[in-house]
Formats: sequence, C-alpha cells, structure tokens
Amino acid sequence: MSVRIAVRWNAWEAEGAEHCHVSIGPDGAVLTAALSGGQSPAYAVQYRVVTDAAFHTREVWVKSVGGSELHVTSDGAGHWHDVARDAALPALEGCLDVDIAVTPATNMLPIRRLGLAAGESREIEVAYVPPPGEGVGLFLPRKVAQRYTCLGPDRYLYEGLSSGFAAEIEVDEHGLVRDYPGVFRRA
Repeated sequence: MSVRIAVRWNAWEAEGAEHCHVSIGPDGAVLTAALSGGQSPAYAVQYRVVTDAAFHTREVWVKSVGGSELHVTSDGAGHWHDVARDAALPALEGCLDVDIAVTPATNMLPIRRLGLAAGESREIEVAYVPPPGEGVGLFLPRKVAQRYTCLGPDRYLYEGLSSGFAAEIEVDEHGLVRDYPGVFRRA
C-alpha cells in the first residue's frame, strides 16, 4: 500500500516554513520539499531524498536557492558517492541515514528504519548536512553520532551525541514529526 502525504512545518520561534511531499510505498520513501528560514543568514532550500524499501537512504539532492548544491548517492550499505565530483565519500562510510539540518522530515528515516519498541534505544551514525552558511556556504556532509530512544508509539527522544543537543519529538503514524520542541512544529 502506498501513502502520499503533504506536510507543512513552521520554525518553532524564528521565521521559516517548509512544504514537504512524502511518498511511502513498498519500494521505500521519497521526500521532496521547499523551505525557507533563518534570519542570519536567511536561506531558501529545495531537497529530495530517496530511500530503499528498508528505509536506507539511497539518494540526496539539496540545493540552496542562489547558492550551493549537493547530490550524493548511497548503495544502502553505507558507501556514499558524490555525483557532481564522481568521487567516493569515505568520510561517510557506514552511514545509512541522512539528516538534513534544516528539516524535520529526515528524522522519519531512522525512526522507520530502526523500528524501535517502547523503551528501546539505538545509536547510529548519519550523513549530516549542515544548514546553508555553515561551512562557508557549502553543503558539506559529515558523519555524526545520534541516538533515538522510543518513548512510546508516537514519542522519541532524539540525541545529537556530538553536539549534546536532545529533544523529545512527537511523530504521527508515518514517523513524520508533529512537534520538535524549540525547533519545528507541524502547521
């Protein structure tokens, strides 16, 4: 059974909004969105993320309006490739998920992939794509450690193990964020 959803998020306290189309089917998921936000610096971004049936990230395309672009692929086993430079990305070795900083949509990917039961926790390494402007305006993905803990059927504790950031997020039946306190909320 396939599901198609249109989701809108607003930044929690700052300016910013995202409109995201999500398709989930037997072959995986596709996330496509446009968003803008920030005050210093302000940004507008488009992205597309494709997964396989096991919710391993297979393709990521991110473009900043008037700025840089990122297009990478993965074999689903943690081997990444920069399409524009036709080069392997060994620094991302082992990452099965992508975390695009400017959107809550990519939290769905490890939530769906891990399938955690209540009280269960898992540490993962993700290909983290920082916001535009961090890293001299380029989208330079890097490997970061994160932990997801299932607190119940619609609640997860997200922890950025490198940054020390933590938030309890509420998700819907598809694993899409409803509320991400202090960061994003569903419109």
